[in-house]
Amino acid sequence: MHSKKMSVADVVIYIVSGLISLICIAPFFYIVSVSLTDPSIYVPFKLYIIPEKLSLASYSYILSTSNFINSVKNTLFITVVGTALNIAFTYTMAYALTKKEMPHRNLFMGIVIFTLLFSAGIIPNYLLIKNLGLMNSLWSLILPVLTNSWSLIVAKSFIDALPEELEDSAKIDGCTEIGTFFRIIIPLSKASIATLTLFFAVGHWNTYFSALIYLTDSQKTTLQLYVKSILVDASTSGAGSTGSVDMLNLPSETVRMATVVLAMLPIMAVYPFVQRYFIKGVMLGSIKG
Repeated sequence: MHSKKMSVADVVIYIVSGLISLICIAPFFYIVSVSLTDPSIYVPFKLYIIPEKLSLASYSYILSTSNFINSVKNTLFITVVGTALNIAFTYTMAYALTKKEMPHRNLFMGIVIFTLLFSAGIIPNYLLIKNLGLMNSLWSLILPVLTNSWSLIVAKSFIDALPEELEDSAKIDGCTEIGTFFRIIIPLSKASIATLTLFFAVGHWNTYFSALIYLTDSQKTTLQLYVKSILVDASTSGAGSTGSVDMLNLPSETVRMATVVLAMLPIMAVYPFVQRYFIKGVMLGSIKG
């Protein structure tokens, strides 16, 4: 069995792909390296690929600040509660839209597609949140985005792709629509649920602009707003005032990089567990629609 020889085009593609990958990965390595560099030997504007001397001082300082811990708690609440509600609303509505006997089904589907193409804009959304009394509340980052058109279409397409005979057999066995939904549809939709859960969770974890507009209380700040305060400020004063004197004299750059790494870690830790469902869920949801 002869091995396939690589052509010149293959070599060029591999080289270009490798360079693009390196360009994408290099900033991440730099951020991690700077965050782990001992503050006593840190030199500003020096390229760090591998830390010359390891130190967790910057991480220790960030984790000791009340502002960081508070922002993590707020973001965890938004992510966990928001994602759970996203999945619940998305799949219940998607399941209803798959029913041909549903009254005005085409009208509701048209509304979903319309909102996929057009949005109200920032000012109407702001006025809506204000009139609902949700200003300066974490619910202002959850309730307006309980679902979205793209997720609804993906979930509906996935459910449509399931054999109708499964539902028919469940109804013959005495299952109601609700029983069929929870016992048949949801267990068979694990791949798409895992995929959309990742999308929703990442969206909530990275909430920035909405939080910037709707939240004014510093105790309700999200993690991304906290990261912004650290990256934009010229010093580490935005991180809080807790910690020892030595901690407060840390280089601002190492503290900033440590904050960025801590903000990325939770999503990076979750992603490997849902990666095997990721491609499968998206592809199965596009079979039929």
